[in-house]
Amino acid sequence: MYSTGKIAYEPLPLPAREEKSDAQMLEAAQAFHALMKTRHTIRDFSDRPVDAEVIRECIAAAGLAPSGANHQPWHFSAIAAPALKAQIRAAAEAEEEKFYAGGAGDEWLQALEPIGTGVDKPHLEEAPWLIVIFAQRYGLTEDGVRYKNYYVPESVGIATGFLITALHNAGLSCLTHTPNPMRFLNELCDRPEHEKPVMILAVGHPSPTATIPAVAKIKKPLDDILTMLT
Repeated sequence: MYSTGKIAYEPLPLPAREEKSDAQMLEAAQAFHALMKTRHTIRDFSDRPVDAEVIRECIAAAGLAPSGANHQPWHFSAIAAPALKAQIRAAAEAEEEKFYAGGAGDEWLQALEPIGTGVDKPHLEEAPWLIVIFAQRYGLTEDGVRYKNYYVPESVGIATGFLITALHNAGLSCLTHTPNPMRFLNELCDRPEHEKPVMILAVGHPSPTATIPAVAKIKKPLDDILTMLT
């Protein structure tokens, strides 16, 4: 993380290194692949509560993600308060109304049709937790001095992937939600102007009647997303 003082480079031995045989590596890779194949985005959440400590641990895992110059340019606002979730839903739906009324354009709306999305976002109240992810476009020292952050979108994107994976590993489901624009989240979450909200994650357990769109099961073949240059 950023420091106002000079910190000299100091190499440390790689900690917690676990050696695996080739067979063990393949087995671990296959097991993780199998785990991630069970991850699905949902919109129907149960009213089963989620302990705050689970959310804290998942966000702690996200905070371990690599980042430009190790500045860790992110902040996570975890929200369980019903009144605040209702405010977020109302503000998000106001933006969605403009989006679906033509702001998105015909091509975008056509692309969304198989996903089954719309203006109504009940999951923003039904999910026991909302996690709002903020990207810090620049940092501020305790004295209010601005400093530059590096590779902010890339760093926050990696941390978000860590978080989604940690939530799934803990047995939870989530939905990525990106109303546009999202500046209303700064005020509602009491976050400073230099932080840009990039995503809301609705987090919880799926309802017994939760469904996913059939198109969500259609993934690009490995050969379409991978080039092996050996």
